[in-house]
Amino acid sequence: MPIGYIDTRSKPAKLLNFSDVILKGIASSGGLFVPEKIPHLTKKEIAALAEMPYYMQAAYIYKAFKIDFDVEQIITLQKKSYGKNFDVEEIIPIAKVDDLYILELFHGPTSAFKDMALQCMPNFFEASIKDEKERKNNDTNYLICVATSGDTGKAALEGYKDKEGVKIIVFYPNHGVSDIQFKQMATQTGDNVCVVALNGNFDDCQNAVKQIFSDKTFNKLLEKKFNTKLSSANSINWARLMPQIVYYISAYSKLLAAGEIASREKIDVCVPTGNFGNILACWYAKKMGIPIEHIVCASNENNVLFDFINSGHYTIKDRDFIKTCSPSMDILISSNLERQLFELCGHDYTQVKAWMKQLNTKKEFVIDTDTFKALSKDFSAGYCDQKQCLASIKHLYDSCSYLMDPHTACAYNVAKVHKGPNKMLIASTAHWSKFGPDVYRAIHGMQPNQILPQEICAMSGVELNMHLAKELKIKYIPNNIKSLLKAPIRFTKSIDNDVQKIKEEIVEFLMK
Repeated sequence: MPIGYIDTRSKPAKLLNFSDVILKGIASSGGLFVPEKIPHLTKKEIAALAEMPYYMQAAYIYKAFKIDFDVEQIITLQKKSYGKNFDVEEIIPIAKVDDLYILELFHGPTSAFKDMALQCMPNFFEASIKDEKERKNNDTNYLICVATSGDTGKAALEGYKDKEGVKIIVFYPNHGVSDIQFKQMATQTGDNVCVVALNGNFDDCQNAVKQIFSDKTFNKLLEKKFNTKLSSANSINWARLMPQIVYYISAYSKLLAAGEIASREKIDVCVPTGNFGNILACWYAKKMGIPIEHIVCASNENNVLFDFINSGHYTIKDRDFIKTCSPSMDILISSNLERQLFELCGHDYTQVKAWMKQLNTKKEFVIDTDTFKALSKDFSAGYCDQKQCLASIKHLYDSCSYLMDPHTACAYNVAKVHKGPNKMLIASTAHWSKFGPDVYRAIHGMQPNQILPQEICAMSGVELNMHLAKELKIKYIPNNIKSLLKAPIRFTKSIDNDVQKIKEEIVEFLMK
């Protein structure tokens, strides 16, 4: 029997299958879906994974979750997800740098770790639509509605472009993403895509999109007028989170096979964290049998998770939103924390619902003693300010000729502080070329937000990357980044961060 899925905020009337969950995205209660139980891998199975290509590793782990796809279909879809669309055959190489291991998750078509999920999820989504149409004899279409802090938007657009039965609309904070991130989204090809800037920060975008999902009247209008249902590609969708579990399991098996760790040896993992999806995937990998002792949450100056993990008190009251050089971590409301709390408090949906209500109404909540003990057992936390971030980029390049992006640099800084006797793995979430201006500042010893030299300011993001690569004698810049130099801009529209205006934008897109 397939493993069923339950809701973090309500008692399930029935268990849903994986294909139901991927299409639905978010529960009608406003809660998130999680598996009713977590499968366990034996030490023998974990060791054997290293002998498989990455797509087979992914297929094996999906089969462990007993998803409602036949084995051959799972393998076919995973092979389509992880192949020549990545620029290295091994998909997730691990670099040994200093006394740490850096898991490079940025070799996909948009040079960000989001590709690890968003090259996979759309293939299963498209297959689920076809299956639903055959089972129910209907022709329902889906609209993927995404709020992004930068990388998710492009990765989702690239994954869902020209998929059958699907359109995708992405909202991002106006002037809140890097030049490269903007151009990656604004130049997106495909007949079924749309990109709109919202005036506000990422939390504003995310909250507005959540309201759209929970608006039953609007959802009924979309179904009646356009025969279209909303779904999500953000990590609030379990199918976005699930592929991320794979790479932590794969990474451990690779270290084991390479002799970098001994059988049964525990490791620690440090994850740069914003919306808590990537780090939650690491926790699920641990529960599936990977011997991870400490999971270290690395924050930037928006360090709400640092405070929460150390105190059990989550609060955004009187907390300023800070724009930093690691914008994908500029988040105060970490959506996937809800799943983590649900797991740690014994699937007590009543309690989770109360915490989420308090966060919505009072801007804070405090977890109980038992849940805090469970949290503290698995997690520790640190944070890195922008000066430390840029200094870390320069230090590692000067000492090891290894160039990091600012998000990875935050994790590197925190990992160095938290490094104990265990081997430490760092999740590297983006290629440095996505954040060229701040990498330039770092390499040249400049201060955060310091105005760049006039000749550098005159360059586009791609031109700056090429300049840096030449200066540092770096041969590799991803083709998808270099191609932006001549790619035509398709999407320039910006609107106020108003739910009604977002609804109007969605309706206008569906009418095209």
